[in-house]
Amino acid sequence: MRLSQLLLPECIAQDLHFTDKESVLQGIAKLAKKSNILKDVREQDILQGLRQREQLGSTGFGSRIAIPHCRLAGVPDFIVGIATTREGVDFDAIDGKEVHVFLFVVGPERETNEHLRILSAISQILHFPGIVDKLLSAKTPDALREVFLMHAPAEAEVKGGRDRRLVHLFVQSDDLFNELLNTVAGIGPVSMEVIESSNARRYLVRMPLFVGLWSDKDLGLSHAIIAVVEKAMTNELIRRIERVTGKLDKCNQVMVVVQEAFYAAGSLEV
Repeated sequence: MRLSQLLLPECIAQDLHFTDKESVLQGIAKLAKKSNILKDVREQDILQGLRQREQLGSTGFGSRIAIPHCRLAGVPDFIVGIATTREGVDFDAIDGKEVHVFLFVVGPERETNEHLRILSAISQILHFPGIVDKLLSAKTPDALREVFLMHAPAEAEVKGGRDRRLVHLFVQSDDLFNELLNTVAGIGPVSMEVIESSNARRYLVRMPLFVGLWSDKDLGLSHAIIAVVEKAMTNELIRRIERVTGKLDKCNQVMVVVQEAFYAAGSLEV
């Protein structure tokens, strides 16, 4: 599903007043509960899920931005929302700065791959220069939504059974691996796996944004990322990879192999 479909107008609010981290989580739970998708989920359960995630490590990833998120039993689909505050709140962000923009995600308990894709897509949008000031200047929830989505990259819905490609990404650089993993996840893979994935898990369990999605067990060495992506998004994925690596034909630490997928169905849990 497209990010534009997940970002619900009723879950967007600007210029809210927060006093501390707990008041932020309470406000987000209240805002998320406005979605009809969460009609059978108690507000207190949403709040508890957000609290538990923050106990694993702050989702404040710096630059005045945080992405609180949680996965809950009984949630049928993902919702995304935005809350902003001009005053700024101490959210234990990794750079120590107060947070002004909160993008939040609530989703199904078992949808790890889709959860990662959504977090990655949001993270990429929030890296645009000046995006925080643009969001804070929005005068209405509709304007806030429009500012956010205008920075969203081209999206393709996941469809089953045909027109897919198998992408192998081999990486010899630890410095590039984490950023490329985030890049592949952000394109919207139907399924993604890391072979002998100790390095991937080691990075992910320590990243404030993704902590809690993977365990740190069975650590071995590998830098091979495999993803099944929509055929129409293959060129876009290569372009995003080259934003990280530079031109691939001049890169000696990364190799990308793309194959036609004769048949691809189902998905993998991470």
